[in-house]
Amino acid sequence: MKAVFLDRDGVINKYPGDRLYVTSLKKFRFLPQTKKAIALFTKKGFKIFVASNQAGVGKGVYAKKTLEAITAKMLKEIERAGGKIAKVYYCTHHKGAGCACRKPKPGLLKQAAGEFKLNLKGAYFIGDSIRDVLTAQAAGSKSILVLTGKDKLATRKHWEAEPDLIFKDLLTAAKFLTG
Repeated sequence: MKAVFLDRDGVINKYPGDRLYVTSLKKFRFLPQTKKAIALFTKKGFKIFVASNQAGVGKGVYAKKTLEAITAKMLKEIERAGGKIAKVYYCTHHKGAGCACRKPKPGLLKQAAGEFKLNLKGAYFIGDSIRDVLTAQAAGSKSILVLTGKDKLATRKHWEAEPDLIFKDLLTAAKFLTG
C-alpha cells in the first residue's frame, strides 16, 4: 500500500505564521491546488494521512472542539473535490509535555502504521518545515519539503537536515509521486 503523510498548516492550508495558530473556521484557508493534489493521490491509490502538531489546544489558545470543527470542514471539502483522507492524527501537547507524538518525534506516523499495517519505509511525509523532514527521518520514511509554509530555500544553510525531495507545492509533489 502506498502511503503519504501530510502536515496540515503550510501544506494543506495557509501557514498562519511562526507561533501562530489556525484558531477558527474562518482562518482555515486551503492553499491553491491542494484539494486537486489530494484528489490525485486518492485517484492513484495512495492512502493519505494528516499528521500535525496542534499545540494551541494544549496551550488553551483554542478548544479541541474548534480543532474538530476545522478538521471536519477540511475533510468535507477534500472529499467534495474527490480526495479521501484515511485518518487525521494530531499532537495537541505543548512543547514541554514530553510526549512521543509531538513532531519531530515519529509517534503519529507509528500510530498510523500500527492501525493501518503500513510499512513506513515506503511512505512519504510531505511537510513545510525541517521539523517534518526530521519526523520522516525518525520514522524511516522519505521526506518531501514543500515551499508553501515555514521553511524556505533562502535559509537552507541553516537547516538541521536535508529533505529527500523539495517541491514548490503539494500539487507538484503529487504529480511527481503519482507520475
